[in-house]
Amino acid sequence: MAEEEIDGRPAEYGLSVKELRELMELRGREGYERIQTKYGGVLEMCKKLYTSPNEGLSGNPVDLEHRRKTFGSNVIPPKPPKSFLRLVWEALQDVTLIILIVAAIVSLGLSFYKPPADAKGAAGHVDESESQAGWIEGLAILVAVIVVVLVTAFNDWRKEKQFRGLQNKIEHEHKFATIRGGEVLQIPVGELVAGDICQVKYGDLLPADGILIQSNDLKVDESSLTGESDHVKKGDVTDPMLLSGTHVMEGSGKMLVVAVGVNSQTGIIFALLGASQEDSEKKKKKKKKGEADVEAGVLSSEDNAKVVDSDFANVQYKGTGNSHNTTKDNPGGDANQVVEDGKIELEEKKEGAKKEKLGRKEKSVLQAKLTRLAIQIGYGGTAIAVLTVLILIIRYCIQEFVVDKKNWEVGGTATHIAFFVKYFIIGVTVLVVAVPEGLPLAVTLALAYSVRKMMYDNNLVRHLDACETMGNATAICSDKTGTLTTNRMTVVQSYIGGIHYKNTPTFSALPPGSGPLLIKAIAINSGYTSRVLPSEDGGFGKQVGNKTECALLGFVQDMGQDYESVRIETPEEKLYKVYTFNSVRKSMSTVIPKEGGGFRLFTKGASEIVLSKCDYIIGTDGQPHTFSTAAQEEIVANIIEPMAADGLRTICIAYKTFVKEEKGNENDVVYSEEPDWENEDEIVKGLTCLCVVGIEDPVRPEVPSAIKRCQRSGICVRMVTGDNVNTARSIASKCGILKPNDDFLVLEGKEFNRKIRDPTTGEVSQELLDQVWPNLRVLARSSPQDKYTLVKGIIDSKLHSNREVVAVTGDGTNDGPALKKADVGFAMGISGTDVAKEASDIILTDDNFTSIVKAVMWGRNVYDSIAKFLQFQLTVNVVAVIVAFLGACVIEDSPLKAIQMLWVNLIMDTLASLALATELPSEELLQRKPYGRTKPLISRTMMKNILGHSVYQMAVIFTLLFAGAEIFDIDDGRGVKALHSPPTEHFTMIFNTFVMMTLFNEINARKIHGQRNVFAGLQRNPIFIGIWIGTMVGQVIIIHLGGLAFSTKGLSIAQWLWCFFFGVGALLWGQVITTIPTHKLPKRIFTFFSQPPPDMAVDEIEGADELHPLESDTMGRRGQILWVRGLTRLQQQIRVVNAFQMDLDSHLDSYDKRSRPSVISLQSLQSQSRGVSKKPTLASSPEAEEGSGLDPSTHRIHHKQDLQPTPEELNEQAKL
Repeated sequence: MAEEEIDGRPAEYGLSVKELRELMELRGREGYERIQTKYGGVLEMCKKLYTSPNEGLSGNPVDLEHRRKTFGSNVIPPKPPKSFLRLVWEALQDVTLIILIVAAIVSLGLSFYKPPADAKGAAGHVDESESQAGWIEGLAILVAVIVVVLVTAFNDWRKEKQFRGLQNKIEHEHKFATIRGGEVLQIPVGELVAGDICQVKYGDLLPADGILIQSNDLKVDESSLTGESDHVKKGDVTDPMLLSGTHVMEGSGKMLVVAVGVNSQTGIIFALLGASQEDSEKKKKKKKKGEADVEAGVLSSEDNAKVVDSDFANVQYKGTGNSHNTTKDNPGGDANQVVEDGKIELEEKKEGAKKEKLGRKEKSVLQAKLTRLAIQIGYGGTAIAVLTVLILIIRYCIQEFVVDKKNWEVGGTATHIAFFVKYFIIGVTVLVVAVPEGLPLAVTLALAYSVRKMMYDNNLVRHLDACETMGNATAICSDKTGTLTTNRMTVVQSYIGGIHYKNTPTFSALPPGSGPLLIKAIAINSGYTSRVLPSEDGGFGKQVGNKTECALLGFVQDMGQDYESVRIETPEEKLYKVYTFNSVRKSMSTVIPKEGGGFRLFTKGASEIVLSKCDYIIGTDGQPHTFSTAAQEEIVANIIEPMAADGLRTICIAYKTFVKEEKGNENDVVYSEEPDWENEDEIVKGLTCLCVVGIEDPVRPEVPSAIKRCQRSGICVRMVTGDNVNTARSIASKCGILKPNDDFLVLEGKEFNRKIRDPTTGEVSQELLDQVWPNLRVLARSSPQDKYTLVKGIIDSKLHSNREVVAVTGDGTNDGPALKKADVGFAMGISGTDVAKEASDIILTDDNFTSIVKAVMWGRNVYDSIAKFLQFQLTVNVVAVIVAFLGACVIEDSPLKAIQMLWVNLIMDTLASLALATELPSEELLQRKPYGRTKPLISRTMMKNILGHSVYQMAVIFTLLFAGAEIFDIDDGRGVKALHSPPTEHFTMIFNTFVMMTLFNEINARKIHGQRNVFAGLQRNPIFIGIWIGTMVGQVIIIHLGGLAFSTKGLSIAQWLWCFFFGVGALLWGQVITTIPTHKLPKRIFTFFSQPPPDMAVDEIEGADELHPLESDTMGRRGQILWVRGLTRLQQQIRVVNAFQMDLDSHLDSYDKRSRPSVISLQSLQSQSRGVSKKPTLASSPEAEEGSGLDPSTHRIHHKQDLQPTPEELNEQAKL
């Protein structure tokens, strides 16, 4: 083996997988010492792994493949999807389906039982031909159950396949800056291998374990892995260990990848958690060989596939505990400790099975309304179903044993029981029709369909409920740079050497000596990942990296200079100290050693801030001159403010020279001992201003019209930016956020804080905030803390009755808290950091504001689709239940047979939800105001439609029931009391008319806002047309071929025309209902089911965190009381939604984390395991374009109602 060669080097590496894994378990100084003593330093480790710290790997496919075989690949094999048979089995767990199956089997058994001859006479109801057909109804119900189960399982299978496809499509899109063959390439994280050299920068989420080769001011948030809430300062000689799944919060650096995938710290924990899950499930297979490898400490990719196949996805929905699975006493985050905690959590779950089932408490606006509605309908349906069965049985007994004075003969027992079973089946089918188990299916279908379509509109949805919540949005707080503007920045004005240039100056025109200094200041004091690449078509160069820095580098190129040659002279390794950009500094500084001794500091940043630190300025003669306060104010008034008024972002570039001996220039700083570089305030002051530049970032041409559409649809757009107030005002005016003659506020962060904070306590006052936010349109020079305060204040405000639903955009690491607090957080797919993406609900893959407008359309469409389905289903519910109930009371039988109601249920549940959930959004959706947080789900118009159509349908059905035989001159079906009586034309017409009216009412249900043209846009929905025609064909087949199975008898053409006429009548009746003015209807009656009871209003609608534990348990028991179809089918559908949530939260995160769960933050796993969808803890970090800092301890649960949930609250959420 040793003699074999791979890519011109030995095949055997100087380091083994086990050694590297053990090394990465060390932390801090201990890790550094091990690297130095055992391996001779990180550069020696590079040699042992046959890689170059500067050139990286060669990129040879043979070499890469060999590394994958030796060290593993950077993926964790996913849990295999559920098989179709498993989904069928899960669908069969529905309690109501089980009841139907048992009842059908009993019915079948009784049909084959032959009572003695005298018993037949005693019963008096059964003749020979009828008893021969008795088995058909039981079999038909079994067939119907099988159809329902197969349809449910197929839907679940198709949706899981769809989401896996979506996940596979985007999992390779997350890339990481990696050096291969001397070139910095963006490599998909799944393709990283041990030995790769990666560049890390703020906002990155590390995709593998590595060791620092070089770093600049690097700070990492390791809380997701170790539980350490404070940021850990990293350095190549202090703590060089970088762990996968942790966030870079500040600075930059270069690392050697040493452990990937299942061998990284996150991967080990994932594998072990999966293994503990297997141990805890006794019915699982025996331990596989791979698990032994885990314990031995070595895990190959092949072995791991077996381990991680364990159903660790289920761990995500079990478990309680603190935000991390370690204590602060053990900040080292020992992997074994994490696993021990995982096992404890799993054992706790066995003791409290109820907790597992109840899912997460946090609900979206729509989920809260639907949950309440489903419970209310479930109660009503259960009561009526039980009442129907009791009335039928009591009437039968009175008729048989009191009126007819018969005795209960032993021989007639089977006949009596057969009647009771028949009545029981009728009762169960009433319940089947009454309980809207299709409701979660409609929600799921609408969301799944929308999420897939939104991908094409540049919206990558990470949390499903964000989709519909966006439809309720009343306010959008948007960034400026890149969202409202093009993020294609160019320097268009500059102030150099006392001259204000309106165009790019020539290099020779610059003051003597200042030109080379300016080129160095720009080239060196920028991230080396920021570059301007030549355009392929000869147009503008392609900007890569930070856009502001790219604009400055473009300025260098426009002056005919080459910044790359400067960087080659001063490579990144020679940078002595870097103060990276962050929200507190609002500037970036770099220290480099000077030739001949001394140091030079270059600084760039927000013009007012950097200017205030300048004591000198370069004059027209190229020499430094004293820079007085008056001169500073003059430049601000005459240069900076006019630039800002033109919408330009102003950046000041300055420098400072440290010399060891005597001053060469007036502005030099002499030092005897090396300056304390950690004392930043002392270092970055007394600067010399080189120039001020004005950077133009044009407004996206499509943004003004998009903002106008938002405003027309009742959504207030606010700009929250870190930019100068004049620049912000100018851009806001161009976008249409500010309009002439409007009453609006434009504030800077400082002024905003002064207005909203209590003067005595300094705390934010909601009352003061309520005086500011309604008119606030632009918040400039704002920090992320300001953004968070504004968002929280708007959400918590009770100024308006409907409450505000807020969407927020963000791209910086520090935007995380505001993104999490918002009802919907949008992260930028292009310019956004990994941390911002992880905190968001939706990722804008094109960074464009118009995509937010499309998200609003889709959200409203989802909400309306579900409302349409509700309007349709509740009409069918009301009619079918009342007809069955009154039929039982009046004629001792239901006019609609059990098997017929199952068919109706299939129409209105599965098929109608599919038809109504796949409507495409239209511009019409943006022509109404948002619903807001507290508006009833069923509006007065919808209730008017439901009750109006119910009255029409019941009038037709009861007319046919009591007078139909005479009107159409057919045999009366009411007089037939036999157990298995042959079908009649009379009852067949009732069934057919009911289905026709239901089908035509499905067309009416397409409009829920009182529109007259119910056919508008029908041609855009071929799925609806196909399902409608298919259902009609199915009905014709059932009527003519159903026979005894469906209790139908073939109808004549004339009878069909009458049924069709009554169906079309539903369309005409709909026009009559539309004519009735909604506002004149009694409000109390027409908001039934709509207004929340007072005690539930806050908890359910707002998703508040303050639910009392006793109330939580009561709600849990209340759900379990629905022992019938309501509970189990709803739970089953909720599990489907949870499966999507898991897919999006865990796997779609690969877009903004890494390929597959290998590099997914463990915190996501842990937080989901507690039954809450929780976004990660974030803290301060730089945002070069827009934002700035927040308390590092800030936590938010997904729906974001209070700032720091206590462990008790987290436990309560897990219970719920």
